[in-house]
Amino acid sequence: MVALNVRSQDFNVSSRLTIQNREIAEKTTVIRSLDWDRDRFDIEFDLTNGTTYNSFLIQGEKTALVDTSHQKFESLYLEALTNLIDFSTLDYLIISHTEPDHSGLVKNVLSLAPQVTIVGSKVAIQFLENMVHQSFNSLIVKSGETLDLGNGHELEFVSAPNLHWPDTIFTYDKKTHILYTCDVFGMHYCDDYLYDEEPDLLTEDFQYYYDCLMGPNARSVLAALKRIQNLDIQTVATGHGPLLHHHIPQWLNSYQQWSQEQAKTDNLVVVFYSEDYGYSEQIGRDIAQGLLKTGVTVDLVNLSETDPHEAREFVHEAKGLVIGMPSQHNAIAQTALSTILAAVHGKQAIGLFESGGGEDEPIYPLRNKFQEIGLTEAFSPILIKNAPTATTEKLAEEAGTDLGQWLTRDRTIKQMKSIDSSLEKALGRISGGLYLITVQKGEVSGAMLASWVTQASLEPLGVAIAVAKDRAIESLMQVDNTFVLNILEEGNYQGLMKHFLKRFPPGGDRFAGIKTHQSRNGSPILADALAYLECTVTSRLEASDHWIIYSTVQTGRLSKVEGVTAVHHRKVGNHY
Repeated sequence: MVALNVRSQDFNVSSRLTIQNREIAEKTTVIRSLDWDRDRFDIEFDLTNGTTYNSFLIQGEKTALVDTSHQKFESLYLEALTNLIDFSTLDYLIISHTEPDHSGLVKNVLSLAPQVTIVGSKVAIQFLENMVHQSFNSLIVKSGETLDLGNGHELEFVSAPNLHWPDTIFTYDKKTHILYTCDVFGMHYCDDYLYDEEPDLLTEDFQYYYDCLMGPNARSVLAALKRIQNLDIQTVATGHGPLLHHHIPQWLNSYQQWSQEQAKTDNLVVVFYSEDYGYSEQIGRDIAQGLLKTGVTVDLVNLSETDPHEAREFVHEAKGLVIGMPSQHNAIAQTALSTILAAVHGKQAIGLFESGGGEDEPIYPLRNKFQEIGLTEAFSPILIKNAPTATTEKLAEEAGTDLGQWLTRDRTIKQMKSIDSSLEKALGRISGGLYLITVQKGEVSGAMLASWVTQASLEPLGVAIAVAKDRAIESLMQVDNTFVLNILEEGNYQGLMKHFLKRFPPGGDRFAGIKTHQSRNGSPILADALAYLECTVTSRLEASDHWIIYSTVQTGRLSKVEGVTAVHHRKVGNHY
């Protein structure tokens, strides 16, 4: 093995983008794409030290590539890889997760090595199918499964969902004792030192990265740490920043301590699903997405792999439970279900959904048992008779949001009372108009009463809207989505306001009994609106508990020239 403290030479240079190749173990090479000047990464990171995108080549009797690079490195990365291998000999491409900074060149690799088998979690393979839009050989792996490359390079896979995407896996090489972790344990720090030789220089960036990316998934971090605790790890091959080699206990202990502190929460919801059974995992993740919008902590737990002790521990810590019906013939899941029933108590909230696997545990008898114990039903049972549609997925997400809002109601009230009386009254004097945002996306529709709306640009014409993170419509207002901004009229808004302020059940029709017309972009125009604007979301800015959504305006119409926009006057500024 080469010495660990030697700086390597850049492979090529182009506008502060460089490539660094190094052998880090026997027949194991890192290809680091160094992005020296990048100053922002997604919405979370304001970068001061650039970043790197790390990819790895393992050559046994068979050859595997672990992750690729960002698309901006296309020519540099592919040239470096071409100098290392003959693409016709590449057997496997392991995808740790599918975020574009790690999978941005998968399509290029497929074109150069069409015979390659892509290895990843079930979710990762599904994501890739939608990304590359072409057929490819694939191998779905689960935690504990192995792939033998020969010459001692036996790879073991470790499931690490929600770190920070649902598709994440780790890969451990039993010969070199290298753990490939992609985003986990990484940092946005660009330097041509390959390893963590000077931890004092790295600690701030390491913690900042954790706080932004891993902290919100602290319980998933703890679960992943538990899965790797018995591995003999000599190098942590991260997807960003230097590889961890000299101070591994320090870095792992920091994750452990930070995550234990973060995981102390009054609002944990455990979503139990059955992997590879019906649509259980898909619906469970949709519900989890809705829960996360409300700021609660979520654990996704596979009933098919949960022993009674783990199930009991999860239930004791949770304020809310969501259970997807397992197969009646899955003994492990049935045992876990019995344990859950024995461990729950009347102060918890519960939600149930069918998995649609054909042999589901009957949902209504189980519902009755939970009600007899005294649990609060957060949403009506979700019934799955056919493959889930976009409407089903939206219903599941809204069900999760309802449960999360119920659990956080006390926190919301506390926040409303916490602001200084004089300040809240002064802030409340900021007035706004009254608007209704309406959306139609395929078979899914949504609507929201809004007052935090303002024109934001002249060229192009644009508006900015603040949307609370836990609003159902938020997921329908992503970049490139379209909607209609209906402007309400003073003296003629009360009926619409009363209707749309109602609490709709998950999946409920917001427009029942409301007269509408279809806009050019497909979203509803309210017949009683004073005016309307057809808009397209261009960008989103995270602002604590809201998203600031900037949208360009394509067209609009005023129905009554003498009409005046309705105005919303608040008494206080710390709630609507």
